[in-house]
Amino acid sequence: MIDETVDRLSRFRVEAASRGLPPAEVEEWIRVTLPAVYMAEGGDGPLVARVGGDPMLPHGVPKPSDPFVASVDLAALPPGATTLPLPADGHLLFFSGTDVHGAEGQAPDAVLYVPAGTPTTPSPLGHSWREPYRPRELRTAWCQSSARMPESFAIDRWGDFPEEEQFELADELGDTWARVGGYRPSWALQIGGHPVSPQNDPVHYARDGEAGRSGQGGAGHGEDADDWALLATWRCGDDVTELGSGVAHWVIRHGDLGNRRFDRVHRYVEMA
Repeated sequence: MIDETVDRLSRFRVEAASRGLPPAEVEEWIRVTLPAVYMAEGGDGPLVARVGGDPMLPHGVPKPSDPFVASVDLAALPPGATTLPLPADGHLLFFSGTDVHGAEGQAPDAVLYVPAGTPTTPSPLGHSWREPYRPRELRTAWCQSSARMPESFAIDRWGDFPEEEQFELADELGDTWARVGGYRPSWALQIGGHPVSPQNDPVHYARDGEAGRSGQGGAGHGEDADDWALLATWRCGDDVTELGSGVAHWVIRHGDLGNRRFDRVHRYVEMA
């Protein structure tokens, strides 16, 4: 754990104590945080990710059905920056349209893994209904602890139907966490960690949907519920005006990620 993260946790404990928040819930909030990588434009570091434009696709690979969003150089991510079993090198390519209602659930060609050394070529996708997203280079990247959204924390902590006081406590923990967060550039792409969503938690959405299809019911607290994880989030920003500062999430099971089964990715698009 980097010193900056340790310092933030220390300040979080002090701030929470000053607000009289229950120590057990403070420690639980800390326990379920996850490391994540955030990427933004600017800086003079190595190219970590490329957003927009045309993708570099391997020869003979079928063209994905949705526009190209980003390509992440996995070798450029700091070791141990997430808890995801990501490949050590190569590139992850992400694809998504902007149709909120047409981009929910499993999306077999929404993520493509290109192993290091694979010959690739620029491949315009030719979607008549959208021009490629604006090309951008992301050369600023940092690691930071990522907390659960308060509502998600409350549901995971106290069950499917938390009481109003429990939701309020989760909101207070979230406010406290945000207060000690410090300044960060406006990021465009997140790898790992917990989602930040204007509407619904995409990880809960994926696991709840799978639980319903398997007949488990409830909020997806089956034996593999914790296997679901956020793979990436793209903050569309002003480039996608129809979403009003919307986001796209890609969610996957740890097991599928470890087995490179990117055809099992779930994708969710939301507008603010």
